[in-house]
Amino acid sequence: MKKAFITGITGQDGMYLADLLLSKGYEVHGLRRRTSLLNTQRIDKYFADSATYSHKFYLHYGDLTDSSNLTRLIQEIQPDEIYNLAAMSHVHISFSMPEYTANCDGIGTLRILEAVRLLGLTKTTKIYQASTSELYGLVQEVPQTEKTPFYPRSPYAVAKMYAYWITVNYREAYNMFACNGILFNHESPYRGENFVTRKITREVARMAYNLADCLHLGNLNSKRDWGHAKDYVDAMWRILQQDKPEDYVISTGVTTSIRDFVIKTFALLDVELAFEGTHENETAVVVKNNGKYAFKAGQVVVKVHPKFYRPTEVDLLIGDSSKARQKLGWQPKYNLDALIKEMIDADLKLFNK
Repeated sequence: MKKAFITGITGQDGMYLADLLLSKGYEVHGLRRRTSLLNTQRIDKYFADSATYSHKFYLHYGDLTDSSNLTRLIQEIQPDEIYNLAAMSHVHISFSMPEYTANCDGIGTLRILEAVRLLGLTKTTKIYQASTSELYGLVQEVPQTEKTPFYPRSPYAVAKMYAYWITVNYREAYNMFACNGILFNHESPYRGENFVTRKITREVARMAYNLADCLHLGNLNSKRDWGHAKDYVDAMWRILQQDKPEDYVISTGVTTSIRDFVIKTFALLDVELAFEGTHENETAVVVKNNGKYAFKAGQVVVKVHPKFYRPTEVDLLIGDSSKARQKLGWQPKYNLDALIKEMIDADLKLFNK
């Protein structure tokens, strides 16, 4: 039975990756931070089914800022694979917490790599580092590939750039099986509520049941390459099953603006919008509604608020995942419409209670 150690297991990706690895017969160990309120809702199902998972799924307290704890856990677990998914992952918030972001997202990766090296596990433990399309920032070419130069535009992206290169450095310096997955935006019904896609589906669902008045967003012109987290964790696993450690772009190859994401979400509720104005004065009003939900013609349902703008914006991300498709045999199963439908259906169910 293979052993996997997942940092960030309580997050969206951690949950889906745990699902995948358990289905493949792994023994899964997860790292969780100590908090005053429990944050294990995504993975509580494993505790509920103790008969199945009691000897396959384990949680450990720890933090990427605590090197002694990380080293102790890796020594005790002796994992075959480490998936470093933990991070301060909200780009906008990273501008308010730049030092913590650097410590967790950048140096945290170094702590894991160094622990594996010091423990003499370089020949037996494979490491996956969760990299990000935010590395490309002010994009130097379209679409972005593994060879596209980086131009990070946030403290989050800069910290992840250090993590990327320290992973490459340890791979080359110590012959470690350490890889970066440069994952473009990936979402699901389990996405954090302050990320823009979940914020959109959540607030639209609340408005549908007259629990909210309006959706407030930042730059509607930003374009992202959105995929489903379930598809992307499959790529993570495939990266560590290769004979040679390499870095891969994981993306759908389709880019969509935030404005169009909003339009698609409302359309799934048979609500048609019209956008008026520009920049911070832009709004969206209902022009057609089937009457099933609590929307009214002429109702302003979207407003732009400057407080949601980033100090430095990333305008366009679209990935070329040809390498992953050819070498890993990976391809996404979900398209954007199916992803949004799954998300809005889940949030409608949530608020219909």
